[in-house]
Amino acid sequence: MEMSHYHDIINISLTQTDKKGREGKEKLIQDVQECVDEYGYLYLFSVKDMRNTYLKEIRNDFKSSRFFYGKNRVMAKALGTTPEEEYKDGLSGIAKDLNSEVGLLFTNKNPEEVKAYFEEFVKPDYARSGGIATETVGLPEGPVKRGADPMPHNMEPLLRSLGMPTVLKNGIVTLLVPYTICMEGETLSTNQAHLLKLFYHQLAEFKIDLISYYHNGEVHSFH
Repeated sequence: MEMSHYHDIINISLTQTDKKGREGKEKLIQDVQECVDEYGYLYLFSVKDMRNTYLKEIRNDFKSSRFFYGKNRVMAKALGTTPEEEYKDGLSGIAKDLNSEVGLLFTNKNPEEVKAYFEEFVKPDYARSGGIATETVGLPEGPVKRGADPMPHNMEPLLRSLGMPTVLKNGIVTLLVPYTICMEGETLSTNQAHLLKLFYHQLAEFKIDLISYYHNGEVHSFH
């Protein structure tokens, strides 16, 4: 294949990708602005470590509402980041806070109802690396159990690679000495977070925090 022809193909595919990306942004802007017109309330929420299973559950409880999560800059552009660019008066008050792990909820449910729902919606979750251990988790020496059951023997190499002093004795995963996975208050490493998950210890909570809401041209804070 001639080099110039090869470059043409690359350029065409990049142009198509750019076009697709641009169309996606334009569609998102249009969707957000349509929701501003359609719904009475717009809520800004924050969430650490979004879990799709929980988002699905929340979406199910808010069937007639719309959630937007991800692409903060595009959503901010849709709302307008300055008073001059606002799609509707006051929206820049929401747009300016669209950074890091936040999302938008458009709904006709009032603040009392939405606040009560999210205060109740707290789920146990596995801690991730960088999280803080909320309790000390240790294992005694001897045969290793996961819950009530023996740890499967084929897991032994993984446990050892994660730092546990294990061996296989007669096909049974065994700890040579007592082992502490984590101490309360310490910052969890990747290996510790992995071990906690392997042993079914959920030291974190999944919850959504409401930051503010927009209604009739005004932004109100929840804090």
